[in-house]
Amino acid sequence: MTVEDLIQEKIGDGLVRKGAMKKSSVHQVLIVQACGDKRCFGEIATALSLVDEDEVHKYMNFKYAARCSGFDKKRILS
Repeated sequence: MTVEDLIQEKIGDGLVRKGAMKKSSVHQVLIVQACGDKRCFGEIATALSLVDEDEVHKYMNFKYAARCSGFDKKRILS
């Protein structure tokens, strides 16, 4: 995965990739949002106990750091 991929990655996909959530849990959150819940993905997921709040914060901090770091866009992330 490149830094550019990470920047464009949706939070649910990233949390699944990291093993913090299941795809079925992501779908559950998306249904709640589609029914009109205006909260952010991470807020809903943690409120429903589908993911640990720390995992959401770690992922978002990592994504933000990649965006602001000036990494070469072609660099591969491990």
